[in-house]
Amino acid sequence: MFKQMEGSEAVAKAVALCRPEVVCAYPITPQTHIVEGVGALVKDGTLVNCEFINVESEFAALSVAIGASAAGARTYTATASQGLLFMAEAVYNAAGLGLPIVMTIGNRAIGAPINIWNDHSDSMSMRDAGWIQLYAETNQEAVDLHIQAFRLAEELSCPVMVCMDGFILTHAYERLDIPTQEGVDAFLPAFEPVQVLDPDDPYSIGAMVGPEAFTEVRYLANDTQLQALKLIPEISGVFKDVFGRESGGLIHEYRTEGAETIVIALGSVNGTIKEVIDHMHENGAAIGSVSICSFRPFPLDELRDALTGAKRVVVIEKSLAPGLGGIVASNVRMSLRGASLPVYTVIAGLGGRTITMTSLQEVFEAAAEDRLPDLQFLDLDHGAVEHEIVRARRTRRSGPTAEHILRQKAGGLSK
Repeated sequence: MFKQMEGSEAVAKAVALCRPEVVCAYPITPQTHIVEGVGALVKDGTLVNCEFINVESEFAALSVAIGASAAGARTYTATASQGLLFMAEAVYNAAGLGLPIVMTIGNRAIGAPINIWNDHSDSMSMRDAGWIQLYAETNQEAVDLHIQAFRLAEELSCPVMVCMDGFILTHAYERLDIPTQEGVDAFLPAFEPVQVLDPDDPYSIGAMVGPEAFTEVRYLANDTQLQALKLIPEISGVFKDVFGRESGGLIHEYRTEGAETIVIALGSVNGTIKEVIDHMHENGAAIGSVSICSFRPFPLDELRDALTGAKRVVVIEKSLAPGLGGIVASNVRMSLRGASLPVYTVIAGLGGRTITMTSLQEVFEAAAEDRLPDLQFLDLDHGAVEHEIVRARRTRRSGPTAEHILRQKAGGLSK
């Protein structure tokens, strides 16, 4: 059923259609509207047999979710940015315990300096915690991925993050196809936990494991992720059979046939990238793109196949590994091991910086001529940076960098 609604409201409805039994909620921008929406559905009786628990922190939210999941309840929560960092210990615990919790990440930058706008720093910080990470390109895909995430989590007994760009998706209003309850019930089986705390059959979950078994436990966690590489496309295929549209999967290719330059990215920026590619095709450019939906597990083989025949790769990413450069690009290079294909890293959109079609086209044209540096910061104000470097070198007590950069830009000193 098509409805005009906010992305967060649509995700809340999708989560409710999955019939969670426990929802743990703590507000943090930009995911707050999602848990508010689920809470409203519980209050008005739309979502029944669900305990909506307001907690005192993000750490408490995931801790309660861990307890609820271990007790056999279908469990959901959501967070963003510093909230995800605050629950970091519990994030690792949920994965280590093999609990099928679904959690939305409303992607947002991490401070300091404080920034509430979108980039992928938060979810990237937890990329190796053992959770499956799925990235939505559109709000329709965000709706669909949440429904698929519950099935994926419960079949593998592994937690799943569904990552959607804060504000760009969470607060955008558009026409979306919301599945019916009958359709979701046909797609998502009743939850049958692999492990459950039962007074009639007592055992420990999360007991101490020493060196004699820890490696084997971690090996099996890795094996679960590898199983997900096969299961994610299968579940996406079943979803298409039930709902009549393709959504999810490992990667999405766009105009890659015959492309000499292929652009890779996660999330909503792929929409802008496709617009630029369409425009460049009108002028004869051989360029295509790949949107990565599953970042963990990382689809090494599928990506390698998609890049066959390309002469170069440009990775647009909304995160930064200081001292290294690109996080996504490092994974892309792993998929191309043994190949001599150049991989250019473009850091873009940090802290919500606008990614324009004009800037992207300039980057893609430079890449096509192989004059792009290995690492580039899109639309970086080099004047402001150089001014701050000189000022910091001039005096030992140079003060806070962020505040000086703001003053420079406000006063036009970077020009």
